Amino acid sequence: MNVVSHLLQRRLKLSPPLTRDLTVERDLRVPMPDGVVLLADRWAPKAGGEGLPTALLRSPYGRSGPIGALMARPLAERGYQVLIQSTRGGFGSGGTFDPMRQERADGLATLDWLVEQRWCGEAVVLFGMSYLGHVQWAVADRLPPQVKAMIPIVTESALTLEFLRPDGMSLETPFGWGAMVGTQELPLAMLRHPLQARRTARALGTLPLGRADTAAIGTRSAYIQDILAHDADAPRWEGFDHRHRVADALVPVSSFGGWYDIFLPGQLRDFKVLQDTGRPARLTVGSWTHTTFGPEPIEEAVEFGLAHARGEEPPHRLPVRLYVMGEEAWRDFGSWPPRGYEPQRFHLQPDGALAPETPPESAPDHYRYDPADPTPAVGGVRMVKDSGRVENSALEARQDVLTYTTPLLDQDVEVIGDVRAEIFFRSSLPHADVFVRLCDVDEDGRSWNVCDGLTSLTGADEARLADVRLWPTAHRFKRGHRIRVQVSSGAFPRYARNPGTGESRATATTLRAAEQTVHHGPDHPSAIVLPVRTHA
Repeated sequence: MNVVSHLLQRRLKLSPPLTRDLTVERDLRVPMPDGVVLLADRWAPKAGGEGLPTALLRSPYGRSGPIGALMARPLAERGYQVLIQSTRGGFGSGGTFDPMRQERADGLATLDWLVEQRWCGEAVVLFGMSYLGHVQWAVADRLPPQVKAMIPIVTESALTLEFLRPDGMSLETPFGWGAMVGTQELPLAMLRHPLQARRTARALGTLPLGRADTAAIGTRSAYIQDILAHDADAPRWEGFDHRHRVADALVPVSSFGGWYDIFLPGQLRDFKVLQDTGRPARLTVGSWTHTTFGPEPIEEAVEFGLAHARGEEPPHRLPVRLYVMGEEAWRDFGSWPPRGYEPQRFHLQPDGALAPETPPESAPDHYRYDPADPTPAVGGVRMVKDSGRVENSALEARQDVLTYTTPLLDQDVEVIGDVRAEIFFRSSLPHADVFVRLCDVDEDGRSWNVCDGLTSLTGADEARLADVRLWPTAHRFKRGHRIRVQVSSGAFPRYARNPGTGESRATATTLRAAEQTVHHGPDHPSAIVLPVRTHA
């Protein structure tokens, strides 16, 4: 057994394997209808591999390295044979890589080829995270009968589009992904990754942003140019959106998400569609980011995937399993969002207070936002080292961040579900952003981020309501802690900085500082709205 694979699996604390004696067939040729050939590797036990259920993984990231060590090998050691295919245009597969646009046609053709192979057996399970999960949704409504289950992990059916909302462009993740896939096949790419990551991070500060791809990777990237030029509803993204296929999914689905994952809102939307249409589905959400998760997805492939592959029912559990942060415990529920949680408003108050009561008449609060010294992204929903839960004291000490905090809680406050904020806001400029973050302040006064979100405004030079959708969460604020809300105008580079001029994000070169005003009072009751548990 590969020593690196063994150490990685020990870190994941996986259940013991059935075998460690595997064989790998490299570079199987999978023909597409247009004559292009995609390459695939088949992992299987040396003894008795033929006829086992096949886990299909379709990847743009190659077929070895982490994909092999963390997905293919553990599955092949625990009851599967595994086919990993390189998607079109990468790692030996023919054609041109056009991200996400070709995955339905190529995925369906791959399934047609797979079920005809003598070694395939009678059952296939679709498995994989991120892009490898999105390709599952691309074919979910037209599967051959041999496919018995899907296990999409930290992914959703409309990948990329959440980042490109007209009311709030996420910059760091799609730009960084474009830079990564644009350099991943260069010589020594794995060894060069830390250097490339720093180069990409520096490039995000380029003006105009339309030149940042060259600064990051030394050449133009069509994908990066397109994310800068086209919002989510633009024709450019036709073929990316598979939301309409979710309700027609033909097999049971077990979805895995993370409270700090970049795709969580879309993943919960997809699950709710399955739930509301009566499709067999279950959901697991941990305290993970996009790149940090435990052994649970592999164990689910064994428990849920193999059971369906054999025509059996998996062990019973309620449909929704959530890790409740603060309590630091897994809990099972009957639905998403769970029943028994009702929206409660916590109003911004004078002197930085936060309370359920309607605020009294009071002067508004002010801060200055300067895109030349933008409010930084600290922790949260990112794909960098300091993502997830982090301590926020340094961020909250900045002059461009307002905070509003409850008194010490006299009892636990449990919050599970969708979170939003209503902020009455005015800027000195017509174009501005409002970023809101929910935090848990512990007994030592340390502030830990729970969830957050941003919305972009036009016409912001007149007082108006900013409706900010934060990431969903499951969190228990313990007795003796405090609930805190941050209000600012950015989280760069997670979100593109608002230049304040109304220029296109791809071409803007001028940065204008703005004086921002947050109102709170009977006529402007700014608040965060939390889904609070209403029963013991």
